Amino acid sequence: MSHALRTPEGAPVFHSAVTTPVGGLADKLRATGLVTVDQLMTRSSVTAFAARLMRVTPHRDSDPRDGLTLIYDTQRHAGRLGYAGLTRRELAPHTERSGVARPPRLMLLVCASQAVMGGECLLTDGQAVHADLACQAPEALDALRTARTAYFGGADGHAGQVFTRHGEGRVSLRLRMDALARWSPLVKPHVPLLEAAIRRHQITLPLMAGQGYLIDNSRWLHARNSFAGGRLCWRALGEPLPALGHLPPGFSSAATAPVPAAPEAVS
Repeated sequence: MSHALRTPEGAPVFHSAVTTPVGGLADKLRATGLVTVDQLMTRSSVTAFAARLMRVTPHRDSDPRDGLTLIYDTQRHAGRLGYAGLTRRELAPHTERSGVARPPRLMLLVCASQAVMGGECLLTDGQAVHADLACQAPEALDALRTARTAYFGGADGHAGQVFTRHGEGRVSLRLRMDALARWSPLVKPHVPLLEAAIRRHQITLPLMAGQGYLIDNSRWLHARNSFAGGRLCWRALGEPLPALGHLPPGFSSAATAPVPAAPEAVS
C-alpha cells in the first residue's frame, strides 16, 4: 500500500524551506530524515539552498560547475544498466550510490518541470521497513543485516549488507533493487519479504515545479513511477555542513511497531 504525503484535506504537504533556519532543517532531519521543500523555482535557488546544508559532492552525471545533476529522459540511456534515472522508466527503490564504499549522506531533489503523466516520487522510510521486518519476519531481518551478503554495483561495486548496525542502537540502510544488485544464498529467499515491506510503507510524493525533498540517504529509499512528457529535476548529493550539527547515521532501531506515518514537512 502506498501512503500519500498529504494533509487531512487532501492537499500535498509543502511549505517554503528557503527562509527556514538551518537549525530547524537539522532538527527535522534528525527527527524523520526527510524535509519537504517548496519555492525553489530556479537552478540558482537550488544551488543556494544546497549550499546552506551540504558540501556538494560530484557524481558521474553531475555538472562540474555547480555539482547538480539533471534528471530527465536523455533518450540516450534506454537499456543501459545503472542509467534508469536518465530514462522515462520507473525507478526501483534505492539509496543513492549504494555501490561505493561511502555513499553521500544527503540527497536533494527538486522538480524543475513536472511530467505530463506519471513521474511521482516514491519514498520509503527505512526505519518503518526495519521495524516491520523485526515484527513480521525476524529471520529475514537477521539475514539482511549479516555482513557481506549483498553486492551493489558493477565490477567496482561494494560488498556489504542492507542494514548495518552502529553504536547507540543506530542502523543505516544501503540498497538497490535492479539488475546491479546481487544476493548471497542466505539473503536471496528473503528479498521478496523486503520488497513487500517496502511497498507497505511507501509514500507517494507528486512534485510540481519548485517542489522537492531533502533526505538522509542512510535512512530513506527513493523511487519513481514511469512518466510521459518533459519531466526535469535537479539533484544534489553531498555531506552535511557543520552548521547542521551532529546527524547520527540512519535511524534508531528502538522502534518495534511498523508505523508508516508521514513525516512532518517544513513549516
